[in-house]
Amino acid sequence: MSEGEKRAILDDTAIRRGLTRIAHEIVEKNKGIEGCVLVGIRTRGVHLARRLAEQIREIEGAPVACGELDITGYRDDRSAEGQAGAIAVADAEGRPVAIHDKRVILIDDVLYTGRTIRAAMDALMDQGRPQSIQLAVLLDRGHRELPIRPDYVGKNVPTSKQESIRVSLQEVDGEDNVTITERQGGR
Repeated sequence: MSEGEKRAILDDTAIRRGLTRIAHEIVEKNKGIEGCVLVGIRTRGVHLARRLAEQIREIEGAPVACGELDITGYRDDRSAEGQAGAIAVADAEGRPVAIHDKRVILIDDVLYTGRTIRAAMDALMDQGRPQSIQLAVLLDRGHRELPIRPDYVGKNVPTSKQESIRVSLQEVDGEDNVTITERQGGR
């Protein structure tokens, strides 16, 4: 692939299939959905969590709690100056979602170094004490800097550090696809 060239690695059908598989695996591993809470990491993780919640509702015939988490204040790659802590786990209407003593399934679009997930776990622990935290990601691209491993993966995509992954979702970007690009300047 030449520098700057985009290559599609998932289309809308592949994304849907990956999420369907994850939804079934969540239900199977947890023996249903009782005591489970899906928590999406802003921004794209929130939309993936909502899609998974809908699929799980169709599978189980009952809703599963679903919330979102803003981890901006917990990131270690940004200055802490002027950043607030995590916004409490909340549903789409901004109402709090309880995570204490629940099995939390944390959801994000891409797992790379693990630092975003570490920040999300710190934020969750400040909100309460979950029974357990599981991790679901649409893509696992490798290159971990922290000992974090997903429980549910839509697709493993081996990449080089010079490549960049872009997840586009209908709710944010107007289309569903995942592309890989060679980074400009090789970093």
